[in-house]
Amino acid sequence: MDKDKLRKVADAVIIIFLLGVFLKLAKPALIPFCLALLLSFALTPALDFLVSWKVPRSIAMAAILLLTFIFLYLMGAVFYASGKQFASELPSNNEILKSLLNGVDKIIRHPRLKAEALSWINNLTGEKVGGFILSALGPFLSFMSELLLVFVFMIFILGGRGRMEKKIAQAFSPDQASTVAQAVRRIDHHVQRYLAVKTLMCIIVGTLTTVILALFHLPFAIVFGVLAFLLNYIPALGSIIATALPVLLATFFFSDLGPVLGILVLLMAINFVLGNIVEPRLMGKGLGLSPLLVFFSLFFGAWLWGIPGMILAVPILAVLKIIFSNVPSLKILAAMMG
Repeated sequence: MDKDKLRKVADAVIIIFLLGVFLKLAKPALIPFCLALLLSFALTPALDFLVSWKVPRSIAMAAILLLTFIFLYLMGAVFYASGKQFASELPSNNEILKSLLNGVDKIIRHPRLKAEALSWINNLTGEKVGGFILSALGPFLSFMSELLLVFVFMIFILGGRGRMEKKIAQAFSPDQASTVAQAVRRIDHHVQRYLAVKTLMCIIVGTLTTVILALFHLPFAIVFGVLAFLLNYIPALGSIIATALPVLLATFFFSDLGPVLGILVLLMAINFVLGNIVEPRLMGKGLGLSPLLVFFSLFFGAWLWGIPGMILAVPILAVLKIIFSNVPSLKILAAMMG
């Protein structure tokens, strides 16, 4: 009996290792496929709405794909151009960076900590920060360059929707087919609702962030708007980072605290209202993902696929929990993910 258990554990470890190797090696194909799958779920409500208004399915699908492609391409192009400009202008702002960070000298009283902080400040240069930003933008640009493959996958995914029930009826007995079809419909509905609402909230947050920063005349408002759009797919942590980054730049840019506090309060208010009031009402029952599991998925996604992996990690985790919640034998896994 002990040997059987040991053999099962060893088999599980080998399977997990081989799965990790497969996911790592298949990165060029799996990233576009995962993104296409998530986008397909998010866009299906719009496609169904157009079809319900007697728009031919092929025309509705072509229109949605074209608009989505234009939106993502423009978002990526503007983000990259603005980020590159931001990185190139940082070397001229070294004195601003150092003068702000030297304020740490007034806050930190411990001699050793103060010495280490000042040493770090003296080594900080705009060139280093700019180089880091450019190195981070590279994978993102590569990610956006795969849009064509993403939309090839989306054409097949959206074109094949509606045929699952026929395949289930052919594969199972009538009673089993009815049960499986109901579970598939529930999963499909919940995943669509989650991704559609989440994408809508991210678009609203990104747009409002851009507008607020532009009204305060803060540079690179579009960069922070796109970051807010992407980061808000990550529960709690994403909105904190999306708020902290423009506030940090505002402390560099403005000489008094008034505009900084204004930006901070407005961004916090937007994220609070949309994240805690509007989104739960539109979403219905929340997913309640474990914060520890979210952090682990982010680190695992970054190790596995880099920046694209971090962006896709939490939505994929949410979809898995929805699937587990609707399969009786897997509900225990959904409960453990909460």
